[in-house]
Amino acid sequence: MAKACVSVISLMLAVLWLGACSSAPPAHYGVQPQRILYQGAPQTRLARHYEVWAGTPHQMGGLSRRGIDCSGFVYVTYRDVFGMHLPRSTDQLSDIGEAVSLDQVRSGDLLIFKTGFKQRHVGIYVGQGQFIHASSSRGVMSSRIDSEYWSDAYQESRRVLE
Repeated sequence: MAKACVSVISLMLAVLWLGACSSAPPAHYGVQPQRILYQGAPQTRLARHYEVWAGTPHQMGGLSRRGIDCSGFVYVTYRDVFGMHLPRSTDQLSDIGEAVSLDQVRSGDLLIFKTGFKQRHVGIYVGQGQFIHASSSRGVMSSRIDSEYWSDAYQESRRVLE
């Protein structure tokens, strides 16, 4: 009898735990009240943030200096640099803000790339042809948008800062 009770309780706890994992909070994107770590113009803020994160290894689903993926890096950067809460996936990031042409991008704009069949990548433009991102092979790094690889893979730019 006691074993049956423990089994039922364990099963109920497991169901509740799984239910909690599958229910996502509503998506509220935009400015959130929190401490912004960097001050100054967007390009300066992004440069300071990049100095801290450069070389952080790539880890799918990661959100820390131990490992981070491309959309996670965008998420953490916007949270810490601009006090904004953005979506956590590249697909969702490509649906927010306003589309801008590549010749009109400015610091803080998102750059979306198609890097393979059903594979996308995202980075943040910092200025002078450079963008910062979490590369799957080299971790957090800076790259040139006009390099052969990235210019071929470029898909769109999104402006989420005013």
